[in-house]
Amino acid sequence: MKNSVKLSVLDQSPVRAGSDPYSALQETIKLAQLTDELGYYRYWVAEHHASDALAGCSPEVLLGRLGAETTQIRIGSGGIMLPHYSPYKVAENFKILQTLYPDRVDLGIGRAPGTDPFTAAAIRYGSRVGPEHFPNMVLDLQALLNDTDPATPGMQNARAFPKVKTPPELWMLGSSEDSCGLAASMGLPYNFAYFINPNIRKDIFDHYRNHFRPGPNLDKPHSCLAIFTICADTEEEALRLSSSRDLWYIRLLRGSPGPFPSVEEALSYDDYSPGELQAIEQSKDKRVVGTPEQVTRHLKNLVERFKLDELMLITITHDVEARRNSYNLIAEAW
Repeated sequence: MKNSVKLSVLDQSPVRAGSDPYSALQETIKLAQLTDELGYYRYWVAEHHASDALAGCSPEVLLGRLGAETTQIRIGSGGIMLPHYSPYKVAENFKILQTLYPDRVDLGIGRAPGTDPFTAAAIRYGSRVGPEHFPNMVLDLQALLNDTDPATPGMQNARAFPKVKTPPELWMLGSSEDSCGLAASMGLPYNFAYFINPNIRKDIFDHYRNHFRPGPNLDKPHSCLAIFTICADTEEEALRLSSSRDLWYIRLLRGSPGPFPSVEEALSYDDYSPGELQAIEQSKDKRVVGTPEQVTRHLKNLVERFKLDELMLITITHDVEARRNSYNLIAEAW
């Protein structure tokens, strides 16, 4: 990769129609190995619950395997939904990972539930510590990673083990202005989920940089944007591959997307409502689809527009080899 802006990967471990979760996780392992070889900088896995569409419900477990299957690429969570969990246990999990794979582990955290309200309640299992406590939970987690005093009364002497020379790299993830403000005030690198919400204020990263206050692990702001991409040898092929995403997206809006459909299923589907066709058209702003030249030109425009330090690519196709080829083509062109 010749460009000074680093490219990274976000993987949701999608389950393809006609396949199963076991295959989805094996495909994640192989994709991590490939992108490691190609020179991508980070490989993050997501947290989604109660889904037959996405197999990645436990990033920390999957990262334990990915670290052993790769050699250079940083591995991390994109992200841990912190309001569900004890900051202490999260700190322990990621210190274990950092001990196994020194200086390669990222801990991306978010506030979103990552599931439906019933499953979220099941994960919390009676805990009344909700999203409103998220800022304080982040402060406690940051302290536990750095072996300093947590902010919550009664926890001042708590320390998470094992001790590590360098703590995992803590990131703030988000798709709103609130996450931007938290990242800036807490001195954290910031990753914005553009593939979820492309309708962000034009100056959101300027706001982050202007309000950034150095923290215990980061002395200057670091911005990243995560975007859905599909790259193929021809624009026609890239658009054809993206038709699966269109159908899956509409099924997601309906409440149950199911496994990722094939191109053949997507192209033969003709039961879209006028509103759904409009939603598909509007969703095209969330992605970059085309040839290597088209994709890299669009990505570089995003870098210039937002003055980004890093880009994180999420690619899903029903064809496994097409997905791998997309990352390969972008790496070569970048």
